[in-house]
Amino acid sequence: MNDQPPDYSSRGFRAYLRKRGIAHTIPERTDQRRHRLRRGGYGRRPPGFDRETYRRRNLIERCFNRLKGSRGIATRYEMTATSYEATVTLASFLLWARSV
Repeated sequence: MNDQPPDYSSRGFRAYLRKRGIAHTIPERTDQRRHRLRRGGYGRRPPGFDRETYRRRNLIERCFNRLKGSRGIATRYEMTATSYEATVTLASFLLWARSV
């Protein structure tokens, strides 16, 4: 069996996360909601979704994407963990300095 997770918000992906013990914060897509409601009682219950947790997760993901804008972080050219940590710290400081 393929261990790669399927579509991000699909039932299979949620099962994959559950199997690995990871709590999900994935919103249900509109077309999936419509299909579930059309099935009536067979459509099962809607997946749990906490809007506040999703907002915090989105904030962290955007921060990681900004950090990956730094070439050294995105490519991981550093030879040691210490130098990589220093690169992440420097990039974080530069992000903070731009926001002030």
